[in-house]
Formats: sequence, structure tokens, C-alpha cells
Amino acid sequence: MPLNLVSSLTHYLGELIDQQIPEQWRWQGRPVRIVDGTTVTMPDTPANQAAFPQQRGQTPRLGFPICRVVGITCLSSGALLDAAIGRFNGKGGDEQTLLRTLQDTFQAGDVVLGDAFFATYFFIAEMQAKGVDILMEQHGSRRRSTDFRRGQQLGHRDHALSIDKPKIRPHWMSEAHYAAAPTSIVVRECQVAGKIMVTTLQCPKTAPKAALKALYKSRWNVELDIRHIKETMGMNILSCKTPDMAIKEIWVYLLAYNLIRLMMA
Repeated sequence: MPLNLVSSLTHYLGELIDQQIPEQWRWQGRPVRIVDGTTVTMPDTPANQAAFPQQRGQTPRLGFPICRVVGITCLSSGALLDAAIGRFNGKGGDEQTLLRTLQDTFQAGDVVLGDAFFATYFFIAEMQAKGVDILMEQHGSRRRSTDFRRGQQLGHRDHALSIDKPKIRPHWMSEAHYAAAPTSIVVRECQVAGKIMVTTLQCPKTAPKAALKALYKSRWNVELDIRHIKETMGMNILSCKTPDMAIKEIWVYLLAYNLIRLMMA
């Protein structure tokens, strides 16, 4: 069975479910997408180790090959819309890199939820250019410097401010892409339940802090979705002994998951 067939069917089912869910299932009439990553292990064969090396720090032959999976799910239905698979270690294996390969999944009008790891300047800029809003916890590198006395005051510990483009070009970004990126972006920062959130939903009337708190709390649903796939369905430890088959095995699990979500919806 070709890999493309399995992955295409998974994508098709995700889109089918998403297109037919009732309007009242959406957040303020808008689709909400949740981004998150996880890892799975596979049999310790030379081929798997070469493609998906074990964790650093483990003695050779005393660890299992491990790969990273980043997925985009629909909050309303739980359906998986897309996923990317990569190495746990080494170039191109981090969650931000895998998410960049999935950015075409987002459409104008979407709202993206994610943890602090995804709240980077260039991802936010890309989403704003597409007409997509984001709601994420503030990245740790900025949390230490957040000053609510700056920018436009929107409420108590709630403001909008302009953030300048990083002066150092990321190693993964071409010079042309870096030059084309906006020189600054405007985001909203607010403190909710002890957390500093960053969002492009800048109107405090249509998106009050209480609504943002409730919406971000719903991000926990993706952790439950991952648990269903890995623990309930058994994807936590793969059985295939070659990388190509291991990738196909992951997509078969995701296809089965979407079939179940279709029946539930």
C-alpha cells in the first residue's frame, strides 16, 4: 500500500470532518487549530537507528530509535488535519522545523493554539500575513522582559505593542526570506491566570481576557487526543523494522484515528 495513499486518505477525512461540523461547534464562528508534538519509539534495527537515532546521552545499543511527530488537530471535532514526522535529534528534527512544513494547512480566519515553544517572531509574522490569529503562552525568552507599562494599554496587565524583527537571521531562513519578513509585528500580551499570553486577537471587547483564558484552556484537548492515539490505540511503540514502514505505520494509526473521529462527529 503506497504511503501517499494512506496519508492522502487521512488528510481527506480530516478535511471532510472539518467542512461539515456545525457552526456552533466553532469558537466565535471561527475554526480553531491546535498544534502540538510528541514522540514514538520503534524497534532497534540498524536501519531505524540510522534514520531515527536514539536520544543523546544514551549508551549506543541501549536506547531505541525515536522519532518526533507534530500534528495539527481541529478543536471542534478532534480530527487530525495534518502531521509531519522527523528525527528526534539532529538538523530538521525540532518541533518548530516540522511545524514550518505544515503552515499551508492554516487558512485565513483560523485561530491557532500552541504552547510557548511555537510563539516565535517569524511564525507569528507568517500567520498574520495569512490572516490567521494565534493564541499561545509567552515564549520564555520574552517573558522575562515583558513590561505592561509599554505599548497601548488595553486593560489591567493587558497591552498591545510592536516587536522588532530579530537582528540575527535564523540559520534555517534564507536571506531573501529574512529580507521579505516584516520589520516589526504588533501583538497583544496579557496576563491570565498567572500566565502571560501572546495573541494577535487584539480587541479586548471581542476577545476579553476571560474568553482567551477559556480558549487556551481548551488546548488541553490535544494532549488527550495524543493519549488516545499513543496509549489507547497503541502507537506509542511501533513494530515496523524499517524507516519507510515505520512512517507508514504512523500514518495508518492516524488514518484509523480520523475514521473513529468521523464516526463520533
